[in-house]
Amino acid sequence: MKSANQNLQVQKWVAGISVVLLAVKFVAYFSTRSVSILTDALESIVNVAAGFIGLYSLYIAAKPRDVDHPYGHGKAEFLSAAIEGTMVGIAGIVILYNAILSFIHPVGIKKLDTGIWLVAATAVINFLVGWYCIRIGAKNNSAALQASGKHLQTDTLTTVGIIAGLLLLYFTKLNWIDGVVAIIFGSLIIVMGYRIVRSSIAGIMDEADMKLLGRLVELLNADRRTNWIDLHNLRMIKYGSVLHIDCHLTVPWYLDVNQAHEEIDALIALVRKEFGESVEFFVHSDGCLPSSCPICDKMECPVRKHNFERKIRWTLENIVQNKKHTLESGTSPVPTDHLIKIKE
Repeated sequence: MKSANQNLQVQKWVAGISVVLLAVKFVAYFSTRSVSILTDALESIVNVAAGFIGLYSLYIAAKPRDVDHPYGHGKAEFLSAAIEGTMVGIAGIVILYNAILSFIHPVGIKKLDTGIWLVAATAVINFLVGWYCIRIGAKNNSAALQASGKHLQTDTLTTVGIIAGLLLLYFTKLNWIDGVVAIIFGSLIIVMGYRIVRSSIAGIMDEADMKLLGRLVELLNADRRTNWIDLHNLRMIKYGSVLHIDCHLTVPWYLDVNQAHEEIDALIALVRKEFGESVEFFVHSDGCLPSSCPICDKMECPVRKHNFERKIRWTLENIVQNKKHTLESGTSPVPTDHLIKIKE
C-alpha cells in the first residue's frame, strides 16, 4: 500500500507539470506557426490527458482489496496504459495529417529563435520527470507510472529531434524542413503508441514476464536451501504494483508443519528482499517421495531410500512445469547441461 500511495503522489506531479508544459508549447507554436512545434504541442495534449488518466488509475489501484476485487485493483494501471498508448497513436496520426497539410498550404514561420528556446526548456523538464517516473515505477512495479515515464521521455526525444530540425530550418531558411521533421517524428510517435498498447495488453492478459521470471529463477538457484528439494509449477502474475507468485515447494516429508512453514518463510523472505514488499505468495508445500532421493543433496537425511546422483538446476523451462522433477521418470525435459554433478 505504501508503494501504491507513492505512485499516486508522483503521478499528481506528472499531471500538474504536463499542464504547464502544454501551455509553454502552445505559446511557442502561436509565436512561430511552426508545424514541428505544433507536433510537440499536440503530443503534450496527450501528455495532459494521459497524466490525469494515469492519476485516476493509480488512485483506483491504491484502493485496498475488497469482496468484489480479492486480488486488488491493480489491473486499472494496465487499462490506463492501454488508453494512453491509444491516445499517443492518435496524436501521431494527427501530426502526420498536419505535416502533409503544411506541404499543401505552406505557412510563413516567424520568431523561430524564441520557439526553440521555449521548446528546449520543456524538453529538459520532460526528461527529468520521465526519468523519475520510470525509476519509481520500476521500483514499485507500476505499469501506469512506467508508461507515463516512457511517454515523457519519448516526448523529450521527439522535442530534441524537432529542435535539431528547427535549427536546420533557422540557418537554411528552407521551410519544407519543418514538414519533413513533423512527418518523421509523427511516425515515431505512432510506433511508441503501439508499443505501449502492446505492453498493457500483455499485462491485462497475464502474459508471463520472462525477464522477471528469469531474475527470480537465478535468485532461487543462488540461495537455494538444502531442504528445498524441488520447486515446480511456478507462476507470476502482475496486478499493478503487486506481484502474485504461486509455486509448489517440495521439502523432506518428515518435517512437521512448523518446520515446513519455516522453509516457506525463508523462500518468501528471499524473494521479497530482491523484489520488495509488494509481493504476495501462495506456496503449496509437498512432502518428498523416494523418487526425489536421486536429486536431493541432503546428505544427513535419516530416511534416504536411494543414493544421491545429481542436482537439477532450476531453469525457466523446468520450473514452470506442473510436476515434480525426477531423474528416473523422464518428466523433466532438462538437457544434460542443466544437470549439476555434486560430489558426495
